[in-house]
Amino acid sequence: MRKSEVLAAESVACLNKALCRLKDIWEEIGIPEDQRLQRTNVVKNHIKGLLDMMITEEESLRTRLLSSIEACHKQLDTLCLELQLPPFEEERGVTMLQQEKEIRTQVEMLVKERTQRMQQLKALTERDQDLCDTLCSDPYALDPNAVPSLEQLDGFRQHIVSQTTEKERRHAEFVGIKRQIILCMDDLDQLPETSFEKDIICEDQEAFCLSKDNIASLKLLLGQLEERKAENQAVCEAHREKIQELWDRLQVPQEERELFSEHMVASKKKNLDALEAEGRRLMELKRLNMRNVTEAIRSEIAVLWEKCFFSSDQQQAFVPYFSNDFTEQLLGLHEAEILRLKQHYEEHKELFEGVQRWEESWRLFLELEKKATDPSRFTNRGGNLLKEEKQKAELHKSLPKLEKKLKAQIYVWEQEQAREFLVNGQKFLQFVEEQWELHRIEKENEKLERQLKKSKQIEVDMLYGTAVRTPTKRRFLGTTTPSKARKPSYSWNNCVPSVRTPGRSKPPLAGLQERNKENMGQVTGLGVPLQSGGFKTLASPQRNFSINSVASTYSEFARDLSKATNTKSKPDILNSTIAHL
Repeated sequence: MRKSEVLAAESVACLNKALCRLKDIWEEIGIPEDQRLQRTNVVKNHIKGLLDMMITEEESLRTRLLSSIEACHKQLDTLCLELQLPPFEEERGVTMLQQEKEIRTQVEMLVKERTQRMQQLKALTERDQDLCDTLCSDPYALDPNAVPSLEQLDGFRQHIVSQTTEKERRHAEFVGIKRQIILCMDDLDQLPETSFEKDIICEDQEAFCLSKDNIASLKLLLGQLEERKAENQAVCEAHREKIQELWDRLQVPQEERELFSEHMVASKKKNLDALEAEGRRLMELKRLNMRNVTEAIRSEIAVLWEKCFFSSDQQQAFVPYFSNDFTEQLLGLHEAEILRLKQHYEEHKELFEGVQRWEESWRLFLELEKKATDPSRFTNRGGNLLKEEKQKAELHKSLPKLEKKLKAQIYVWEQEQAREFLVNGQKFLQFVEEQWELHRIEKENEKLERQLKKSKQIEVDMLYGTAVRTPTKRRFLGTTTPSKARKPSYSWNNCVPSVRTPGRSKPPLAGLQERNKENMGQVTGLGVPLQSGGFKTLASPQRNFSINSVASTYSEFARDLSKATNTKSKPDILNSTIAHL
């Protein structure tokens, strides 16, 4: 039994006990029956009224609970719909109070959730509006009056983060571009003129609209300023080169140059004005010192002729070089010529440097070859002999590689220019081949000379009985071998006894001399013996010059070949490359 039922039974017992007590009191007092009945009716009505009042109150409570449950149900459905949540499922088997409490608690929780979401939406909307004002972009597409979902709030937050990052990036870009614009304007001595330029320079950085159009306009303005700055720098650099050139030609003192050093580095407007003024001053000095300037340019032209391997005919083709009438027109011709030569050298610099490297390597190779035939080199104990041999071997390998590279470069150049590549008026590759051929022939001639000298020595030994000397070991100074007796040296006299008179020798037989002459003449078909016992090389029928030694430089070869060609045959190639430039 429930406690409430027990309590109700106790209440009934108390009521009965009270009625019995009232009955006893009434009897003791002697209240008549009609009055008892009246008084009992009053008690009944009083008790009934109390109970009815209580029942009414409880029924009102039940009605309020039902109304609250119904209202909470409606509100809960609305909140679930606004918050985009699934419908609320009630727990079965619960009382009306529990049901009302659960529903009311759920409603309160959802109302709080809606309030938080709306507050977050409001804060995000305000932040987004600030970013939109700064970046000049459109607001985030979300209804500020509707309750957003959690996913929508997350997307809004990511949008805010992205916009914030973009704002920081654009702001940093704006600050950097602004700094560069200020520097460029300072270099150009320019003040902001347009309203946009004033907004950039004078306004607060935070107040500047960081829209895409404004950033693009910033970049465009910076590009224009940098272009003007680059033009100024190019103009200043051209003035500097011209001033430096005029300083060298006019031999301006170093002290005077140092006073002007500030303007030889910076490229601001004041520097440009100073450079232009200095250029005008030097041009006036140049006009007054026409002869010295022209001779200075001629020195530079001579250096370029040497670098470009110009032949004498090519050099003489520039007739003003040899004129002594120093006028402004002559100076202008020299300036135009040196510009042309510099351009010519720069266009073919790689080829000219390659030819120069080959010439230097070839000269060194010939020097090492010459040292290789020097008997005194064996007295060297410092290790130079091994170094020279190693260096010569390396040159012997590197020269063909360099020639192959030059050949490929010359082929490409001739295909592009549609003309032959000439150096000192000669085909360089033809010169290289002839140098190797001359070197080979000279080596063969040296070998034949050694063979002829050896055969001649043998003949002399056979005729005159000269002792055959064999190399002996070198003895250390201060050492002797007294225990060993000196052996007699044998010569042709020991085998062929003859009687000689001191101071007089018997001449050789005439027949033997004639036979030896024939043998000496038949040693080689390329040479004939000389009266002094030397060897003379016969000229090849294909060549119009004699081969005595390999030319050490290309210039010497071209000079010798030019002399031989002018005296014996007509050249079959052009001796000038100036006409092709």
